[in-house]
Amino acid sequence: MTTASTSLARTSQRTPLAVTVSSYAVPVMVLGQFALLAIVPVAIALVGALRHARDRDVRWAAALLAVTYAIPLVVWLTRPDGAPSLSKDIHPAFVGLIVAASAALIVATLRARRP
Repeated sequence: MTTASTSLARTSQRTPLAVTVSSYAVPVMVLGQFALLAIVPVAIALVGALRHARDRDVRWAAALLAVTYAIPLVVWLTRPDGAPSLSKDIHPAFVGLIVAASAALIVATLRARRP
C-alpha cells in the first residue's frame, strides 16, 4: 500500500530581498546625484514586486516609485535643451517625490514581513 505525502511545501509570503534592497538603494542614488543609474534598482523593485510579492501594498508602492521616477526621466529625455545629466536636470520636487515613494515602498516591505 502506498501513501501519498500530503505535506505541502511551505510557500514564502515574504517580499523578495532584491525588492527590499532596491527600495533602499533608490533614494541613496537619487540624492547622491546618480539619478540616471537609479533606473536599475527602480526596475528591479518593480519587476520583483509585480512578479513575486504577494502583498498588494508592495506592488502598488513599487508601481508608484516607477511612475514617480519615470516622469522626470521622460521629461529629461524629450527636452531638447536639457542638461547633460538627469541629476542636474531633475527638479527638487521630483527628488522629494521619488524619496517619498521609495519610503512608502520601504514601509510596505517592512509591513509585509510582519506575521
